[in-house]
Amino acid sequence: MKKKIYNAKAKKEAQKSQNSKKISQDEFEKRVEDLARKGLTTEKIGEELRKQNTHSKEFNKKISHILKEKNLYINPDLKNIEAKLEKVKKHHEKHKQDKRATREKDRIFAQLRKAKQYFKI
Repeated sequence: MKKKIYNAKAKKEAQKSQNSKKISQDEFEKRVEDLARKGLTTEKIGEELRKQNTHSKEFNKKISHILKEKNLYINPDLKNIEAKLEKVKKHHEKHKQDKRATREKDRIFAQLRKAKQYFKI
């Protein structure tokens, strides 16, 4: 005889536990490595794994530690600054007379240089 669950949250958790299969530590590390090779940061990898019902807290290592061991770790702050710099450079190539864009490009470049120095890259 099945026990009826009236609480919606408890019902959802019961369904997850029935549907989700526990994966091994090696398989978890392989998934993290594959997602990192696609260009995702640690935060995005965690989100993607949660969508697949795999939580990193169930495993021994953090995502960032796994990526550092495999030499795939990219600091998300640096990645975001580089992306911003690329956008401003692209705009500046089209609009050479835009003085604000020139100043913004210089400012973001300095920000990137300081961040690289801080993270020792």
